[in-house]
Amino acid sequence: MDAIRLLGIRDSPLSVDEVFAAVGDVSAGGTTLFVGTVRDHDGGKPVVKLSYSAHPTAEAELRRVAEKVAADFPVTALAAVHRTGDLSLGDIAVIVAVACPHRQEAFQAARRLIDDLKSEVPIWKHQMFADGTAEWVGACE
Repeated sequence: MDAIRLLGIRDSPLSVDEVFAAVGDVSAGGTTLFVGTVRDHDGGKPVVKLSYSAHPTAEAELRRVAEKVAADFPVTALAAVHRTGDLSLGDIAVIVAVACPHRQEAFQAARRLIDDLKSEVPIWKHQMFADGTAEWVGACE
């Protein structure tokens, strides 16, 4: 069975329950779930809202990143979804989950998955600040 159970770039709200269910596996002794949410500040400035945009190749790049993590760790199941469009404070922007035979492997694989997703998948964040300024960030958070 393919360890990659769920991948997606979506313009609709993300579900922690969906991602957690996707990685459920009786052979896994540890499952790590990471949920990234929109915070109310960045770089010492108050954030009022943000928007994510994805390049048309983003899902293919997400798959490449996921396949590398699955190859480098004893992954039983893996899932990653990222939101696009306008998000409000507190909204879920990204969820990754990894199940492995042991907890340490699950923690390490999930950390690599979110870090590589942020640095390699072409998703950009446009932040709007309370003072009326805005900035683009080159990868997702």
